[in-house]
Amino acid sequence: MDWDHIVVGAGSAGCVVAARLAEAGRRVLLLEAGGKDSYHWIHIPMGYLYCIDNPRTDWMYKTAPDAGLNGRQLLYPRGKVLGGCSSINGMLYLRGQAADYDGWRQMGLPGWSWEDVLPLFKKSEDYMEGESDLHGAGGPWHVNNQRLRWDVLDDWMAAAEAAGVPRTDDFNGGDNEGVGYFKVNQHRGFRWNTAKAFLRPQKDGQLKVETHAHTTRLLIEDGKVVGVEYRQNGTLQQAKCGGEVVLSAGAVNSPQILQLSGIGPGALLQKHGIDVQLDQPEIGRNLQDHLQLRCAWKLTGAKTLNTMANSLFGKAKIGMEYLLKRSGPMSMAPSQLGAFTKSRPDVATADLEYHVQPLSLEAFGQPLHDFPAMTASVCNLRPESRGTVEITSPDAAVAPKIAPNYLSTEGDRATAVAAIRQARSIMAQGPMTKYAPEEMKPGLAAQDDAELAQAAGDIGTTIFHPVGTVRMGSEPSAPLDADLRLRGLSGLRVVDASAMPKITSGNTNSPCIMIGEKAAEMMLAAR
Repeated sequence: MDWDHIVVGAGSAGCVVAARLAEAGRRVLLLEAGGKDSYHWIHIPMGYLYCIDNPRTDWMYKTAPDAGLNGRQLLYPRGKVLGGCSSINGMLYLRGQAADYDGWRQMGLPGWSWEDVLPLFKKSEDYMEGESDLHGAGGPWHVNNQRLRWDVLDDWMAAAEAAGVPRTDDFNGGDNEGVGYFKVNQHRGFRWNTAKAFLRPQKDGQLKVETHAHTTRLLIEDGKVVGVEYRQNGTLQQAKCGGEVVLSAGAVNSPQILQLSGIGPGALLQKHGIDVQLDQPEIGRNLQDHLQLRCAWKLTGAKTLNTMANSLFGKAKIGMEYLLKRSGPMSMAPSQLGAFTKSRPDVATADLEYHVQPLSLEAFGQPLHDFPAMTASVCNLRPESRGTVEITSPDAAVAPKIAPNYLSTEGDRATAVAAIRQARSIMAQGPMTKYAPEEMKPGLAAQDDAELAQAAGDIGTTIFHPVGTVRMGSEPSAPLDADLRLRGLSGLRVVDASAMPKITSGNTNSPCIMIGEKAAEMMLAAR
């Protein structure tokens, strides 16, 4: 028993819980299946383009063909590197809404209300405007303003205002309704990931980080999780600990590892020849994700990234600005301007989120169009659709089946239709008319509800927020209790997005960091 704790997964939550336990004097082994975060494109903000769908930094997952997307499959990026998804994501700092966490509390999960979690968000935070009732300063998690603006985005913001959306300077006060520029997890023009924030400051001795260490299963003895088996450099190894094991492998890999360990739906495990240690039907279910509808318009007379980046001179200028000032397009988050709105008047809080970009392309990874254009992606923040993650083999190297089941409910389809209509309404407001916007996606051929629902299936894509596959709950059927402990076996906590009972109303990275902070506090208080 060389370790007090073993943490599986050095991602957004895993780095946090490992660091906080080590700071408190615990001996911690942190296992990461990917490599070190030394790849230069991780740290240049626009480098996410070269990190997603790259085996050096991404698990390279794809979804199963999805009926709600008219049979399409999607890339499903998950970080496979120190920092996890915080090394390849959009760098947007968003907590969600107070109602999200109060809703968790109302589901019978004490300690998870907005009042409970706000101090945890503040604990991590180093907010550029300093400490306040809502924000923290001096923490390891840098939150800064973006280092560029675009006239066309300012005009879209004015158009949203004309459509009745109030301006806001802060999406993180508990009610995020409004339009404004996103705050980002960057520092001096570079990406700030959880490896830099939480692992780098740790002293040698208490925390040992092993990279290229792919966990294949949990070790279970007499009803207790006592360690893990992992493959590193072609060799199968085992590690055990005297305290709890923490599974922080994410909403895809955490249920996969549990199922490979004999913890999950009994029939599924038996199908793949795995001995059932704990028949838990809910592990791998309850998958939730934000589906973005990428609405795009061709513009006239607008300065956008399309026109800047489609010439050698423009590319050289962009590169020089970043080299000299750490600003300009290379410092961009994937989305700069955001808005949170209501799809209809009777919803209590904003249920739509816009990611607005001064660019357009056919699909992620493809070249920018060679004419001025912009994209206003809009997603349903509170989807009703639920999907699954299931192993397809007893071999940990084989990807699981990811079936999000997007747009599988009438409510989700109705919200998608309302979202597209609202996006069109904003583009029709006075501040945008000077650009003579011409709708490219979904295209004006889609007009009635049935046509718009079909179009949503054609243009919808993940915005990379899977959660909920090993959910907390007060009922015995929920895999985890309110302290993130696995029901039915001792010695294990699951600490990542998979633990969320219901998806937050915004991007999910910073909520995962909060969950890591919460888990560390609970573990330290329990022993």
